[in-house]
Amino acid sequence: MLSRPDASASLADWLQYLESLHAKPIDMGLDRVKAVAERLALKLDAVTFVVGGTNGKGSTCAMLEAILQAAGYRVGLYTSPHLIDFNERARVNGQIASDADLIAQFQAVEAARGDISLTYFEFTTLAIMRLFAQSPLDAVILEVGLGGRLDAVNIVDADCAIVTSVDLDHQDYLGDTREQIGLEKAHIFRPGRAAICSDPVPPQSLLDHAAAIGADLWLFGRDFNYSGDRQQWAYGGRETRRNSLGYPALRGANQLLNASAALAALESVRMRLPVPQQAVRLGLLQAALPGRFQILPGQPLIILDVAHNPHAAAVLAQNLDNMGYHPYTHAVFGMLNDKDLAGVVGKLGTRIDHWYCAGLPGPRGLSGPQLCERVQQALGDAAQGPDAPTLNAYEDVTQALAAAREKAGEGDRIVVFGSFFTVAGVLQALGRRA
Repeated sequence: MLSRPDASASLADWLQYLESLHAKPIDMGLDRVKAVAERLALKLDAVTFVVGGTNGKGSTCAMLEAILQAAGYRVGLYTSPHLIDFNERARVNGQIASDADLIAQFQAVEAARGDISLTYFEFTTLAIMRLFAQSPLDAVILEVGLGGRLDAVNIVDADCAIVTSVDLDHQDYLGDTREQIGLEKAHIFRPGRAAICSDPVPPQSLLDHAAAIGADLWLFGRDFNYSGDRQQWAYGGRETRRNSLGYPALRGANQLLNASAALAALESVRMRLPVPQQAVRLGLLQAALPGRFQILPGQPLIILDVAHNPHAAAVLAQNLDNMGYHPYTHAVFGMLNDKDLAGVVGKLGTRIDHWYCAGLPGPRGLSGPQLCERVQQALGDAAQGPDAPTLNAYEDVTQALAAAREKAGEGDRIVVFGSFFTVAGVLQALGRRA
């Protein structure tokens, strides 16, 4: 373990220290986090939303934040992981937290924890919650990092909890079936409080847990829904209907599902946080989320998507299919070795004409050649024959992107996916912030 940072330490010094604090990067459980939260007398006075799910969490959080801000409310938003800078994880009234704000909270958590060991995620979650607790806020939105039941965010008894989707990811920690994973995620629900589930086919385990604890369960298709045509769409809830809405600024096939979850959540707390129709319209247009089917202007087109599990890859494939014609699709692809690579590659199928396999750093990263070999295995018969896609290995994302841009024609598209690290690497290579 590194020595405790002194008063002159930078945010980077603190983050390096936090990475060294605990023997394991992930240590599921709430006892240690709760103990330190009690020492900090941590209390969120705002209306709280906790958002979990396999995919769609970030989009739902972004739309909730944008709509509430458009309605004039003061909002804190906690998300993870970040793309470029750690500060992206904490936003107060739309502004990313400053280094000084975060360091002050790190110092407070460090002073309070004593001999209690915290993981990087646990420590930083407590620090950001304390930042929100000390800010005059009307609403706080907290995104679950991993699962739900044992995630540090789950020390909060949310006024409204949302599970966006349930699919296979993080099986080492959450189980290897939708039923097991659904039960883990359902534990963010609370007795008597709104529990939103926007998965169209929720696992029975989630339904059973909500019933067992007496949560106020809102199901997509039963308690809320959406309809639409090419010009506009409408939300229908238990008692609220929102008509003539413009499509969300966030692109992609599942965004109306995510928007509906956000509107159901707002309907559930409407007595405490009333939101006018114009704020809904404005918020949906203003919501932004880097790295989720984000299209960068210019030629050739570059599409950024952090898709790193089969469910997200299937959505990415659908979104690519919905785009206009492009002669060739180039993929800058980098993935971690503990993810379902075959499942992800299988969902994209023959849509990719040229694969640029990029090595990712760290113990979980695959090298370019290792990735190339595994992509070839995953493609199976599709990797053979005259129409087979090309596969090339590169040391890192920067090299893979340079090769893709050199080969791509003006009308082609380059899709960057497989990991937050892959998208972040391309943003940095292009000199863009998240």
